[in-house]
Amino acid sequence: MFAQLPERQMHVIRWVLTIGWLLVIASLFYDPWTPALTEQSHPWSPLRLTGECVQVQGTCIAEAPYAIGAILFWGAIVPAGIFILLVFGHELWRRICPLSFLSQIPRALGWQRQFKRENQKTGKVRYELAKVNSDSWLGRNYLYVQFGWLFVGLCGRILFFNADRFVLGLWLVFTIIAAIAVGYFYSGKSWCQYFCPMAPVQTVFSEPRGLLGSKAHMSDSQITQSMCRTVETDGKEKSACVACQSPCLDIDSERTYWDGLNKPEESLIRYGYVGLVIGYFVYYYLYAGNWDYYFSGAWNRDADQLASLMSPGLYLNGQPLPIPKILAVPLVLGASTTIAYFIGRLIEHRLKSQLKLHPDIIQHRIFVICTFGVFNFFFFFAGRPLLRLMPSWVQASFDIAIVFLSTLWLQQAWRRSSDLYSRENLASRFRKQLAKLQIDVSQYLEGRSLDDLHTNEVYVLAKILPGFTREKRHEAYKGVVKEALEEGYVNYSSSLEVLKQMRQELGVSDDEHREVLEELGIEDPEILNPNRQRSLENQIRLTGYQKSLERLMRLQQQDGATIRTLNQQYSISQQEEDWIQSGLSPEADQKLAGLQARLSEWIECDRALNHPMLQSQAAVLKVLKDTVQRKQELIVVELRKQNSDATSVQPNSAEISTQDTISYLELLLSHYNPIVQAATLFAIAQLNGDRVQSLAHKLPDHPLVQDTAKQLPSSDLRKLPTLEKLVYLSNSDFFHRIQSQTLIEIEQRSQVKPYSKGEVITETGDTCRELLLLLEGAAGIHYSSENGVRVEHLHPGQILDELEVLTHSNSENTIVAESEVTRILAIPIDAIDDLLDRDPDFARRILELESRQLQRLVRA
Repeated sequence: MFAQLPERQMHVIRWVLTIGWLLVIASLFYDPWTPALTEQSHPWSPLRLTGECVQVQGTCIAEAPYAIGAILFWGAIVPAGIFILLVFGHELWRRICPLSFLSQIPRALGWQRQFKRENQKTGKVRYELAKVNSDSWLGRNYLYVQFGWLFVGLCGRILFFNADRFVLGLWLVFTIIAAIAVGYFYSGKSWCQYFCPMAPVQTVFSEPRGLLGSKAHMSDSQITQSMCRTVETDGKEKSACVACQSPCLDIDSERTYWDGLNKPEESLIRYGYVGLVIGYFVYYYLYAGNWDYYFSGAWNRDADQLASLMSPGLYLNGQPLPIPKILAVPLVLGASTTIAYFIGRLIEHRLKSQLKLHPDIIQHRIFVICTFGVFNFFFFFAGRPLLRLMPSWVQASFDIAIVFLSTLWLQQAWRRSSDLYSRENLASRFRKQLAKLQIDVSQYLEGRSLDDLHTNEVYVLAKILPGFTREKRHEAYKGVVKEALEEGYVNYSSSLEVLKQMRQELGVSDDEHREVLEELGIEDPEILNPNRQRSLENQIRLTGYQKSLERLMRLQQQDGATIRTLNQQYSISQQEEDWIQSGLSPEADQKLAGLQARLSEWIECDRALNHPMLQSQAAVLKVLKDTVQRKQELIVVELRKQNSDATSVQPNSAEISTQDTISYLELLLSHYNPIVQAATLFAIAQLNGDRVQSLAHKLPDHPLVQDTAKQLPSSDLRKLPTLEKLVYLSNSDFFHRIQSQTLIEIEQRSQVKPYSKGEVITETGDTCRELLLLLEGAAGIHYSSENGVRVEHLHPGQILDELEVLTHSNSENTIVAESEVTRILAIPIDAIDDLLDRDPDFARRILELESRQLQRLVRA
């Protein structure tokens, strides 16, 4: 809601609020005017003293006229912040917070700590802004630091600066100085992210999202929620994110929430904060022996606050306890925080063991109830001394509004889940890809746009669109995967599981997903690099830098000093600068050179498969050659996109040694297809049996690969029956490039049948109950006609009786074994029917093959 308010307008609002806040702080040190409003004799002021006796530990406290700065701060400003967080979300609070604004003074002045970096090769010196390292002690424990500071602050309120305006002013000035200092020592919003004691409060009340907060994960805007932004001279806003924290609350609070849902520090903050708030307000009763002390606001104008530090801090059953107040306060608040934390953990454990809901949903709903409860509890007390001065209808309206708004928030937050967030996130990405395909969808939307569609509607639309072909589905899904990888939403290993539900919605198989990863790896090898840390925040930072750099180039202002300033502003490293500038440069050919190098490598791999010791394994070689050639095809396609000629890659004519052949084969062990991996192991075993065992710890954890490794070395493929069947299935036209899982299921339901020379395999009139694949030997189909018997000779790899199997008809010809040993792989017709029902890609493949077969028969 407030995320898209213009930055210039918000800048003015921040100035106004900050000046007002500083005036309130100044009034804490000097205010000769407002005490008159609290004089008991004042004719109209609602703040005037009543003269009523307010007892503390059985004694009426003496009250004198007071300045109103402190009571405004505690009674209006602080509660307003809590209200804004729950109702409007952090995206408003973080954009107007005076302390956050003041922490950016060093950045605005260009006075920030920098590290000197020198390139050892070129001697070039550059300076980078300091950031909190996520692996540092602070990066790992900042939530505990913030919560600890919040605890100290609340103890300090009761002990030192609830009523002592001078001490309160010093505390606030100290906090401002600390925020500015952090702004100097660390870039970005490091104060807000790592130090601010208000941050735990923001976590409790603004996550997963404020009542009127926006859904950043479904936004088309590149600048979301309260993320850092600046305004260009032409009035356009741009991101100023330096990725000071990932995930970042300012970019997407709900993403941050789900990411940290099960972290132990989150439980401490949620449950501990509930106990801390309860302990804070209850302490006033435990100290005074009555509630009137708190609700009258006498604590906010107690002139002897510091003098009571060593007096009894607890008053129970009409008797003071001999525990100094300076010790009693942290004891009470610490005990209530600890008790609430352990009660919360106990409830959490019990519910997770008893309820059948997903643990994440249980955890989330416990957090939601905590927020709802502590929000209403807080506003039962917070601001009440001021509110009680208002008419009764104002008080009643305020209470109703608090309960009503918090109930709306509860209803909204209760329905959220990490799964729903993920579905919305992916649907939003998919919606963008549909828009890029420029398919006319207006006739299906009845005046609505793609942006108006709900999550499920997007996928339903994709299924019914006539123009949404298999190729376009592949292109759209590929775009989603690429974007998710670039932003760190998924990585190579997690993408299969995270995107599972989306694949099910679109009918994308696991193998097709792996093909997409393979294509993306060809286009940009770094996108699958597990050592390169990717995140949404980092992507936003680099995109902001790149756009700023492009703008400077358009304006022809890319001088050295300007570039250095831009590099510092976005915390750009030398490697990132080289990478981005090479991408902008028209003569840059790094990517082209990389593609040509990889094409050359796969050409050499293809040559390596011609090694003499491998030629006896023709079936296995065919699987591997098909895989290698597929790699070459993908690279050639990408080279053509780059307007490069693939023929410029010249293969090496030198003979490839056995060791080099093994090295090239090991490239295929990283292939996504377990059949290719197992076939590669078998090929390596033909060259060096010991090498297979040394590779054992590097092998993929797939049953087929592991079982194959255990049975090697062996030069006879028949001794590895599972691999043999899968190799021949892969090589047959009928099953060529079908999903690996589908082939494995077929193999599990098939069996090998041996026949002797002259033995009948099938006879005319037999009911076709099996699809037959010739593994070894030879066979002949005997066709009977008016001109006699015609024999068609079959060879290994060919399918027998496929039309009869598909039509569930009887065999019209006799098939006879023609060699001494003939082996047939028999696949039950039920297995084929099941796969045709479940696997649309398999059904389409079979339809294409049989259509061509029928065309050949008709022409014949």
